[in-house]
Parts: sequence; structure tokens; C-alpha cells
Amino acid sequence: MSKIDPQLFTVHEHALEKEFELCPVCGSELSVKHSKHGSFVGCNNYPTCDYTRPLVQHESIETQVISGSECPQCGHELAVKSGRFGIFIGCTHYPECTHIEKHDHTNQAEQIVCPQCAKGHLESRTSRYGKTFFACSAYPKCKFIVNYPPYNEACPDCGFGILVERKGAAGSRVECPQKSCKYKRAL
Repeated sequence: MSKIDPQLFTVHEHALEKEFELCPVCGSELSVKHSKHGSFVGCNNYPTCDYTRPLVQHESIETQVISGSECPQCGHELAVKSGRFGIFIGCTHYPECTHIEKHDHTNQAEQIVCPQCAKGHLESRTSRYGKTFFACSAYPKCKFIVNYPPYNEACPDCGFGILVERKGAAGSRVECPQKSCKYKRAL
């Protein structure tokens, strides 16, 4: 280990920085570039040529039509598709028909009624940053949201329709999501 070549760690050029490929647009060399969104391969002749491509090619699934299925909105077939939040089932006539199948992991018996509007139920959603939250299914009419898993029990202190389950250093506990109420109980 004492005989490490210091040229491998210079700032000017690194062994992995060269792609040794030619740009398909202008014929100049390609190299690995870095941005705030991650690394990519770009042309060295940048201001003149703006060719780029991802450094890692992600496998994208091809749209697979589900035979025998029918869209409830337009009657066309449904297909398995890949999107920003993963794999989902949607209509094959996408821009005209925006139907998407939601698969609930919870049973109908486990669904918790929204404490604010009492019309929808709370369902798990994922934000664009990957965080899980629980929102009313009647959105946009009802904008109720909680960041912790709901617990189907009314608060004994203030009477609010649900409690939320929180995990901490002392273990799991349920508490009232209302800021004005301080009810907490260990599970």
C-alpha cells in the first residue's frame, strides 16, 4: 500500500473520466461529466455540440397490454406501464384517457374514514421526494393529510376521529395529530 501511484488521484484526469467513445453528432471525444442531478456522458466539444446521454442505462419495461381487460372509462384495453413512481396499470389510449388502476394494500375493513370530511378514507401516498404520507381519497375536495400511519381510534381527550402511530427511541406510541391536543399513549 505504500507504493501507490499519486498520478491516479490527480484532479486533472482520472482513469474513469474518459469514455473512449466518439460523439455520434460531431465526432469529438466523450467524457464523464458531473452535475447536481448526477453523472452523465457528454461531448467534449460542449458549446458547439450539446450531445449527452445517461451514464447508467436504466432498464425500462415495455408497455405490456393485458388481454381481456377493459378500461372502465373508455372501454379500451389496459396495459402494464412504467412511470416516475414505478410500475402501474393504465389505459392504452393514454393522452385521451387518463384512467389508472390503484391497487390498495389495505382491505376494505381496514380503511380508516377521513376525520375531516367523513366522505373519503385515508390512503397511503408517496411524495415526489419518496416520503410516505396519508391523505384523504376525496382530494382535491378534502385536503386532509397526516405524515404518520393513522390508527383507527378516536382521541379520548379532544374527540378527534383518529390517532397516529409514531416510533421513537422509547418505542412505539399513539398520539393525537391535532397540535392543540397533547394526548400520547404507549402501544
